Amino acid sequence: MKPLQMWGGLECTYNRVGDKYIDQSEKNGHNKRLSDLSLFKNLGIQRLRYPALWELVAPKDLDHCNWSYLDERLGELKRLDQDFIATFLHHGSGPRYTSLIDPDFPEKLATYARLFATRYPWVTDFTPINEINTTARFSVMYGHWYPHLQDETMYLKSMILQCKGTALAMREIRRVNPKARLIQTDDLGKCQSTEEIKTQRDLENERRWLSWDILCGKVTKDHPLYWWFMNKNIDPKELEWFEENPCAPDVIGVNHYHLSNRYLDHRLELFPDWSHGGNGFQKYADVGAIDTGLVETIYPEVLLRETWERYGITIAVTECHTVGHRESQMRWLDKIWKTCLKLREEGADIEAVTAWSLIGTYDWHKLCTQCENFYEPGVFDLRNPEKIPKPTALSNMVQSLAKTGKFEHPLLASTGIWHTGRRMLFNVQPGQFTSLEHSDETRPVIITGARGTLGQAFARVCGARNIRYKLVSRDEMDITDRESVEDIVERYKPWAIINTAGYVRVDDAEGDQNKCYRENVDGAVNLARVCSENNISLVNFSSDLVFDGSSEQAYFESHAVSPLNVYGKSKADCEEQVLSIYPDSLVIRTSAFFGPWDEYNFVTQTLKLLAANSEVMAPNDMYVSPTYVPDLANECLNLLIDGEKGIIHLTNAGEVSWEQFAMLAVASAKDKLNINGDLLRGISSDQMKWQAKRPKKSVLKSERLQRLPSLEDALGRYFTELQVPIVSQQENRQ
Repeated sequence: MKPLQMWGGLECTYNRVGDKYIDQSEKNGHNKRLSDLSLFKNLGIQRLRYPALWELVAPKDLDHCNWSYLDERLGELKRLDQDFIATFLHHGSGPRYTSLIDPDFPEKLATYARLFATRYPWVTDFTPINEINTTARFSVMYGHWYPHLQDETMYLKSMILQCKGTALAMREIRRVNPKARLIQTDDLGKCQSTEEIKTQRDLENERRWLSWDILCGKVTKDHPLYWWFMNKNIDPKELEWFEENPCAPDVIGVNHYHLSNRYLDHRLELFPDWSHGGNGFQKYADVGAIDTGLVETIYPEVLLRETWERYGITIAVTECHTVGHRESQMRWLDKIWKTCLKLREEGADIEAVTAWSLIGTYDWHKLCTQCENFYEPGVFDLRNPEKIPKPTALSNMVQSLAKTGKFEHPLLASTGIWHTGRRMLFNVQPGQFTSLEHSDETRPVIITGARGTLGQAFARVCGARNIRYKLVSRDEMDITDRESVEDIVERYKPWAIINTAGYVRVDDAEGDQNKCYRENVDGAVNLARVCSENNISLVNFSSDLVFDGSSEQAYFESHAVSPLNVYGKSKADCEEQVLSIYPDSLVIRTSAFFGPWDEYNFVTQTLKLLAANSEVMAPNDMYVSPTYVPDLANECLNLLIDGEKGIIHLTNAGEVSWEQFAMLAVASAKDKLNINGDLLRGISSDQMKWQAKRPKKSVLKSERLQRLPSLEDALGRYFTELQVPIVSQQENRQ
């Protein structure tokens, strides 16, 4: 048996909502970047799932096709010697002159297939329609996409039309290239339910196979769903056609996501209103099985084994992707890969695993029905000013799996978040699925600064993400003492160190320069030397105070530093020396951070004072870019995992004076707290009794990446995540 292959896929949905087509390749910019194809090739993937979309080539009619885009793209793939799988419809309903319920849809699709195959006779692998069943459900049963129907009869007709279109398309293709393969994809999950909803559950568990069953000519009188077609007045001859003209896939493409598995429950009161639905006879809640504590979700191993036993046809996992932080994406790919290896050892013919969404996806949180530009990164990340694909940790993982079949990373020794109660939203049972699992050999992240706000925030975030960590205080590891650092490294063998320790009292530093430098520079230098010698990733933190504020514009990473005070000078020297010793380390410059977990940040202190009817004075002539600590910690971990190095500015998008910052906090608190915003006073920074000089404008922006949400968004989440009291219980009662 050939080794398990690594494929890649470009999220290329081109779906229609009303009269508007929503194009993923336009959103992600791939349609303007031919260079993406070289990036994909360099991953070493054996095949690339790639769009050759009917709607874009022949939008008006099939007599007037514009092949220029595909000529360029497919020509480049041929030049690169990159095998690919051509897709004609990806969650689409076709151009405006057809639809999923058009009786002539099959012949029109077949005509496009013939034209394509004639022009590109060297293409061998095809998915004429991606996810036939999913497309029919979302378009004709649930009404999310065009033609926006909610009709079981039309759903079944659409299934037949799409399957017939696929069969006729492959017939035309094989007239040109007899060796052409059909890689037929579909979403595959399994439904669980309370006993009261078992009829619907059983229907859904048979329906999940329907596209493959129809293509294989299996929907005969003995099929469990044959009665459904007959009850909906489907002409038996429509199904008999597939018995006489079967078009079994050469490869069954299984797409499985965390929410592919569903759970149905008749007890509506246990679930939110948005989950309530029914089948016309019964009402029930429909949620992702992984999001409820009432059942343990069914894992991919079971689904892939069922597929092999049902069909005995070669299988490929044709989409492997999950939303979430980087380690979640890596752990999911690792689980799917290892599951496929295990099933191959049992005798299942599994050809490949596909790293899906190579350059990410947009707006799938709303099923591509609304344009909110909600982005999920993939193997590459587009969140940078130029919107150029930047490799993530998944890039190294995919490259290694493609070339060696193996990939190792300390984070893969811990279980994915889907194994824990932290993923669940509804009805978690006491003691159920709540343990965090780490191998005894799991190497941790060392976090310095156990008593500080940032150190405690990283510990909290690592715990939530199931990343093993060791939070150390100065008593356990004094970073100014190299021997102390070496002892901790030898004991715990960390794969990374996040240094949040240091001297933070800006005004006191003016009279205590030696201590400030010892903690901010000497300690960081010790860490850099030890990490460099032991190949340990390192993150240090710097400040906007490395700049003097003389610029009227925001500061970028490439701007020269010019600190005004001792603290800023210590941070500037730290940056220079650490990166000189260990160029592969990461330095995060941030500014004015605030968060929901400590009492001492500017937002919490401001609201506390106003709630107590105390006056608050804030400079109105000093501008900063505030940073929400949970966002900072989460994104720092992502950057650390991705292997980013050098200096990166990381703040929430926004530029405010301290007075404006306070006003935004007050406005966000308006409906949540009883505070008197009139007690807020804007004053000149010259009136502040500071010993250390500070820049008038130290706004940070990044020329490297754009990752964190807006300041307004962060303030909104601050109140939902707040875990410290703003108003005392006695004051609240009053």
